[in-house]
Amino acid sequence: MRYFKRIALATGLIAMAGCASMGDGTVAQKRQAILDMQENALSRLYQEKPDTRSQLRDAAGYAVFSNANINVIFVSAGTGYGVVNNNATGVKTYMNMAEGGIGLGIGAKDYRLVMVFHSQQALNYFIENGWTAGGNADATAKAGNKGASVAGEGYLGNVTVYSMTESGLALQATVKGTKFWVDQKLN
Repeated sequence: MRYFKRIALATGLIAMAGCASMGDGTVAQKRQAILDMQENALSRLYQEKPDTRSQLRDAAGYAVFSNANINVIFVSAGTGYGVVNNNATGVKTYMNMAEGGIGLGIGAKDYRLVMVFHSQQALNYFIENGWTAGGNADATAKAGNKGASVAGEGYLGNVTVYSMTESGLALQATVKGTKFWVDQKLN
């Protein structure tokens, strides 16, 4: 029973810490911080996978998210934020994310997700519903440009997802759910 109380306490602390992921600042400053994060993530993606530039340009839209994830033995949790770009309308929708899962692992990592929506229906569904579920297995030992991580891409219907680790030390295999939702304060 003590073991489960520790897990619950750790998960609660992680969730509370993640709620402040954007920090202080005005709405305009927070939006700009998200757009700067997006620009850096896309620059890296284009450098590592040059064909993605045309993929994003020709898609219905795309999203870029920054996420911090912590895994403590059997429980993983993470929070983040990002922006969805509608290529047809030019509208940007600022969103938050939270994830939780179970599995084996230990560690923490900071990573970026780039989601490419290949249809307007997939883009609209994501903004309106935001749920995803899936598995995750990775090994990360990275700080800045030093170290390595196993990153990849996945395909979920009409969405392609690219994951890029920024930093962290983690070894994990989890089944998790992720909730994305519109940030009412930034839109």
